[in-house]
Amino acid sequence: MRALVVRLDGFGDVLLAGPAVRAVAARSAHVTLLCGPCGADAARLLPGVDEVLVWESPWEGFDPPPVDPADIDALLGRLRTGSYDTALILTSFHQSPLPTALLLRLAGIGRIGADSVDHPGRLLDVRHRRAADRHEVEAALDTAAALGFPAPAGDDGRPRTLPPPDTAELTGHGPYVVLHPGASAPARAWSPDRCEEAVALLADAGHRVVVTGGPDETALTRRVGGHVAVDLGGRTDARTLAGVLHTADVVISANTGPAHLAAAVGTPVVSLFAPVVPAGRWAPYGVPVILLGDQSAPCADTRALTCPVPGHPCLDEVTGQDVVRAVHKLIQERPS
Repeated sequence: MRALVVRLDGFGDVLLAGPAVRAVAARSAHVTLLCGPCGADAARLLPGVDEVLVWESPWEGFDPPPVDPADIDALLGRLRTGSYDTALILTSFHQSPLPTALLLRLAGIGRIGADSVDHPGRLLDVRHRRAADRHEVEAALDTAAALGFPAPAGDDGRPRTLPPPDTAELTGHGPYVVLHPGASAPARAWSPDRCEEAVALLADAGHRVVVTGGPDETALTRRVGGHVAVDLGGRTDARTLAGVLHTADVVISANTGPAHLAAAVGTPVVSLFAPVVPAGRWAPYGVPVILLGDQSAPCADTRALTCPVPGHPCLDEVTGQDVVRAVHKLIQERPS
């Protein structure tokens, strides 16, 4: 059986789809993952994926492209060439799978399943309805099972990656903690001042600190790391970042892709979690996690990209010392 799994949004979203991808791979001869540009690097880290197709959808992301008939025709041609027997569409609770399902139906895929609140007509062969408050990992596994792909025996259902590389030449030798100060939206980010405070306090407490960030976050990582942290801003791709996070004692991050990557490589997370989306659905999954941030703040469940509350109190009332205490607790509880 040739199977297609679709997850069109972000890096962390694709990582959370990983357990469902493994479920599909356990009963398929070939698995292709269709994802957006933001999720492509994560897709290439997932066990069970034989091929990655990248397509930027006009209904996903913060700044989606216009609808282009030629682009859609090209996608349909690629999908027809794949000769897929079945397709699993994975979406978040607030997204509809039906535009994707229409394209897959036009591409001739014979059996399509997804989680859908809306009536699918003839677009879906299996319409699953997610249970309330299921984590994104669990909801994806439920949808895969409804399509005939239960989790394989012995699979713990946790996000995982392919084995990460040794990154000691980047981090230096000896224990360290990682602080990732960036986030995919301002409403989810801890302030740079608080990040600086945490780095200084962690160093004072005897920790080596590594600060990570993407190519567009080098000014932020340089500021946050100062003269006391190893600054890896702009110096890692997805695979090397996985290695850096894997070797860390603890990762400190907002609700953004690297928090989920840390969980996927088995590292405990101090999660600075703004409640604009529910932590029960989006917190790092499958590893010890300490959640910091006021989950009952007025911004809760707004899905805001920019904080609607002056002063960003849900996160910025969290102090550097709160983070140090959380790091120490996770280190003390981590098995030797």
